[in-house]
Amino acid sequence: MVLDTVMRTLHTVVGGLWVGSVVFVAGAVLPSAVDGAIDAAPLETIADRLVYLSRGASVVMLLTGGHLAGTGYTVGSLTGSSRGHLVLAMLVLWLVFTALVEIGRSRLVDGLQEKRVRTPAAEVTTLFRVAAVVGLLLLVDAGLLSSGIVLY
Repeated sequence: MVLDTVMRTLHTVVGGLWVGSVVFVAGAVLPSAVDGAIDAAPLETIADRLVYLSRGASVVMLLTGGHLAGTGYTVGSLTGSSRGHLVLAMLVLWLVFTALVEIGRSRLVDGLQEKRVRTPAAEVTTLFRVAAVVGLLLLVDAGLLSSGIVLY
């Protein structure tokens, strides 16, 4: 019981921090870069830290989410219940979210290495905004699971 509580808490906190960091980059950092308020070096540092956070969070989410799914669900309940469908949807959203952050960071850094800022930032802004929306959907999914509203 204590282990499940620790896993659930860690899963929720890390997920919230991860999504929040992507929302911040999409909503504040990249628009500032497009406006020319951020130079290439600091933006590359932010992008690198974001991807390290994303990779670390991915590992934590895989381990904690795997534990929670393994102890709380069977294959039948994952595929045959509304809560199970929410868990599977979370898995798909998690994979999409991770891919969008990785792709966005890679494209951004490629442009920044040419000492350009505005164009690469503008080109990845939509990608990061989509990632932010996917992240918010992850949080909504988590809220539905943790609220107990969806029972079957």
